[in-house]
Amino acid sequence: MTPFYWESDHGNFGDDLNLWLWDFLLPGFRDVAPDVLLVGVGTVLNADLLQSGGRKLVIGSGFGYGALPDMSDTSLWDIRCVRGPLTAEKVGLPEALGIIDPAVMVADMPEFQSIKRNGGTIFVPHWESTIGSLWPELCRLAGMGYVDPCGEAKSVIRAIASAELVVAESMHAAILADAFRVPWVAVTTSNSINSFKWTDWARSVGVEYAPRRLPISSRAEAIAKGASFWGVDFANRKMTATAPSPDGTTVLERHAPADQAGSSGLRQLTKQILSGPATLALWRAARAPARLSDEARLNERKARFSAVLDDIRRDYF
Repeated sequence: MTPFYWESDHGNFGDDLNLWLWDFLLPGFRDVAPDVLLVGVGTVLNADLLQSGGRKLVIGSGFGYGALPDMSDTSLWDIRCVRGPLTAEKVGLPEALGIIDPAVMVADMPEFQSIKRNGGTIFVPHWESTIGSLWPELCRLAGMGYVDPCGEAKSVIRAIASAELVVAESMHAAILADAFRVPWVAVTTSNSINSFKWTDWARSVGVEYAPRRLPISSRAEAIAKGASFWGVDFANRKMTATAPSPDGTTVLERHAPADQAGSSGLRQLTKQILSGPATLALWRAARAPARLSDEARLNERKARFSAVLDDIRRDYF
């Protein structure tokens, strides 16, 4: 089998963990059924990502973007379980097959067993919120750590597992925090954050997805997202971080924080003042009531997922 995942140019730890998680969950899977694509962690049940041809084994994937692929041909699609009840309903499966996101099983890997809590609070944004933002600096001002979701997956996971509280815009930051029994607070900076996939996972473990809103941190972040900043709407100016303008510069170069663009101290001070609401909201989020799923519910879901893996070993190995 070959593991399939959404591979981004910027990196995203919640997708990148597919590179090694399945070797732990299904040792030797790469040596069996060479014509099968193992579709695992991620919101990847999307017709644009998964072509109609070829055999696929779906284990815990989710829906949330675009249109579903045609999965009616059971000779090509072996769907063992999906992320949660919303995906199950969308696909037309019994709700019982909406078990859990497979990323929770990372907490069972031996290399993550002895991680100690460091007493800190961290913020893990959605990868889109890393573009042109001031979040690393605002985390420092709010007295918390910043973790880049585009970093190396195992390093990001260790930071989550060692925290005392995770403020999460990244869904997999909350999933991993919950799996390691670290309380978490969901936040969002824009309407582009996918509430369907969050709710899908949250219902699987019996918690509510009710994110706190964080203002966007900078003008550059607003431009990258096509959002508003201090009453100025950039919906018609949305662009990628590396898209050049006629003068050859990019979003990050034109609207970068002072330490990136070599701006004056006055400009840096202005940026900090304009980002004040975001800093305050982040500080408040770190003091808001945190969530954590019931451990018995989580363990029951993990046991059901493990039973699915047992069936796959029986059928493919």
